[in-house]
Amino acid sequence: MNIKKLLYTTALFISAGTLSVQAQDKKETEKLQDDKTIAEEIEVVRPYKPVLAEAVKLRRSPDLNDVQTYKAKFNYGLTNRRLELNSDINKLQAQQVAQERPDTLYNNYLKGGLGTSATTLAEAYINIGRDEALQAGGFFRHFGQEGKLNGQKFNQQQLSVFGRSIMDDFTLSGRINYQRNGLYFYGQDVNNSFVNENPEKQAFNFIEAEAEIASKYTPDESALSYAAKVNGYVWSDRFNAKENSVVLNGYLNKRISSFNLGLASSLEMGNTKDLNVSVNNHLVKVNPYIRLQTNGIKINAGINLVQEFGSFSELRIFPAVTADLTLIPDYLQLFGELKGDVNRNSLKLLTDDNPFLTSDIQIQNTVEKISFTGGIKGTGGPGFGYQAKVYHKELEQLPLFVNNFNNPSQFDVIYDFGTTKLLGIEGEISVQISNNLKWTGRMNMENYTPASETESWFKPQLRINSNLLYNVNDKLSFNAAVVLQDDSKAKLYTAQPASPYLVPNRDIESVVNVKGFVDFSLGAGYKINKQFSAFVKANNILDNNNGRFLYYQAIGFNGFGGITYSF
Repeated sequence: MNIKKLLYTTALFISAGTLSVQAQDKKETEKLQDDKTIAEEIEVVRPYKPVLAEAVKLRRSPDLNDVQTYKAKFNYGLTNRRLELNSDINKLQAQQVAQERPDTLYNNYLKGGLGTSATTLAEAYINIGRDEALQAGGFFRHFGQEGKLNGQKFNQQQLSVFGRSIMDDFTLSGRINYQRNGLYFYGQDVNNSFVNENPEKQAFNFIEAEAEIASKYTPDESALSYAAKVNGYVWSDRFNAKENSVVLNGYLNKRISSFNLGLASSLEMGNTKDLNVSVNNHLVKVNPYIRLQTNGIKINAGINLVQEFGSFSELRIFPAVTADLTLIPDYLQLFGELKGDVNRNSLKLLTDDNPFLTSDIQIQNTVEKISFTGGIKGTGGPGFGYQAKVYHKELEQLPLFVNNFNNPSQFDVIYDFGTTKLLGIEGEISVQISNNLKWTGRMNMENYTPASETESWFKPQLRINSNLLYNVNDKLSFNAAVVLQDDSKAKLYTAQPASPYLVPNRDIESVVNVKGFVDFSLGAGYKINKQFSAFVKANNILDNNNGRFLYYQAIGFNGFGGITYSF
């Protein structure tokens, strides 16, 4: 069979070659010179059309209507992922740090100390602990000292219990205080103008209770803010003087965009009884206002309506205007105030200022007819703050202290009937260079122009306070304080003054200069460990015996130290 196929194939190619030869006509060409190659010219008679055998033709045409899609079967899965562009630097993902163990906080402490001048100190503070919604605790303090003079000793005890609860919309807080001050009328004249061999003992007892409810801050521009507080106290001394007081305060404020409409009011009711004096001293104050706050400007304009009733009865209306203008945010701010008020005097306030008062003190209210204050405040950068202001006040019935004619070691309270003018300058600076060094300083300069008195008795023109805190390291720290007071004037009677006292009689008065003083103290603390620390303090290092009031010397140089335990 193979031979037959070979013979047929050979015959086919020979036939094809014969046909191609017969399709061409040959023409003779001239020979080239030099017997070189002869080229033939072939003339094509007709185009060549090859003929394929039936054996190599397709037996059938493809079916063009067959559109069935071929689907390959995969044995792997495809992941749907977004194409990441790596042209930018990828953000580093912070690695989670293991949670640190919280530090142990000590909410309570006990402190005790002893020192020279029979100094005794005891303190205790207790708190329930870390709770953002509830705080409660108590505080106790005892401090006592004795000087070299006969009866030159005093002691003070204070006990306080407090609590605060923070609700969703408001805050409740309250406290109860008890305070006792014990002392002697040890005043004596170094020039032996009078003798005080057996100083009388004095003691003040003060019990106070207070409760308050206040709304929490909300950024809602139409929110209504409110607060209400009630405060009451009972006060007494060793000579059967008694005083009680109840004060109710209320506050409402409605925000309307940049405006605030508000009302502040108070009811003060007080009763004072002494051996021969009984005074009912009540006040009602109503202060409606409107406040504008926008673009660094804050203006509060309103009136202060005050009604006195009880032993005194009079209605007064005062302006109540404050303004703040921010020139450079956080760095410079201007402020001003124009107001008036009635200040209710009481035995509690007077004895806090001068504890050596005699009995049968007359009680009058002090009227602040008009008061203007203007100044600047702000910061000079991190850790630096300042404030400076000038104020002018016109005061009616300003209370003053004078030595009693029969017993110069005790003081009477008189009033400068008329209008006393006060011009003052106050400046305050706070500098914190770092967490280890902080200094604060304050200065007051005041000039009184009395209404009917010769001088404003025991009112110094210059007072300076300064405090410095320096932490050497985490364990050792130092603190220093300076108190400076300028000279003041005192009045002595040469004869028995009129009773009741109304106007001064200069024929029976003499003016005495009360020297100023500088009190410099220095302290240090050392932290032994997280729970124990030690402290020392030295007071009146310059050993200055000058006191604030005539015939009353200060305790000289003294020092004490002790231990604090935290738990």
